[in-house]
Amino acid sequence: MSPRAWAGTEILLTFACDMNRKGKLYFRYGTMGSAKTALLLTTAYNFEERKMRYVCLKPVIDTRENSNVIRSRIGIERECKWIYHDSDLYEMARTLSEEAMAVIDWFLVDEAQFLTSAQVDQLARVVDDFGSNVICYGLRTDFQSHLFEGSRRLFEIADTIDEIKSTCTCGRKTIINARIDRDGNFVEEGEQVEIGGNDRYMAVCRKCWRNKRIEQSYRTTLPFIELSHD
Repeated sequence: MSPRAWAGTEILLTFACDMNRKGKLYFRYGTMGSAKTALLLTTAYNFEERKMRYVCLKPVIDTRENSNVIRSRIGIERECKWIYHDSDLYEMARTLSEEAMAVIDWFLVDEAQFLTSAQVDQLARVVDDFGSNVICYGLRTDFQSHLFEGSRRLFEIADTIDEIKSTCTCGRKTIINARIDRDGNFVEEGEQVEIGGNDRYMAVCRKCWRNKRIEQSYRTTLPFIELSHD
């Protein structure tokens, strides 16, 4: 760490100690369509109304937007800072706090499943060293029901974990972010990350996901034909 960076960190640590700040790392997860982003944006609005210092962050891997904004499906949006794959979020938080001449109260992170494990650890250091609060919003698992890297690390070290629930068409709680093709069939193979909306993904419960896969398997299996010995 450079002398300037170390001095800046010393100042921020002094701010944190003087104010007896005790931050927390939150992970709020849900399936696609569970209004995670809308909740983040509403939270940001409330912070702004109360004159609290906050910053919105978002991994640049989500390429659905050409500009650095977080946009909800219901049409609301807010400017954010991009997170790149090699971004050091501890250094980013330190720099933003130096510029503000005060510790940032809240960091709101959208699409947190796309963070690296190292970046989640960096956010934890922001909480522990500066006393900032960090709320990460994201998916738990991919279309194959496997944990994302960022989500796994958040489950391991977050102070508070909350599920944002939504309902499958059958009435059960959604768990799986099923990837679909143009015909509405579930896709079972492919890259873990493929950005898309309602045209590419459908949030379903575990039972509907399993039944649909069984149905597709039957449709693609050739019928058994018994040969006659006459």
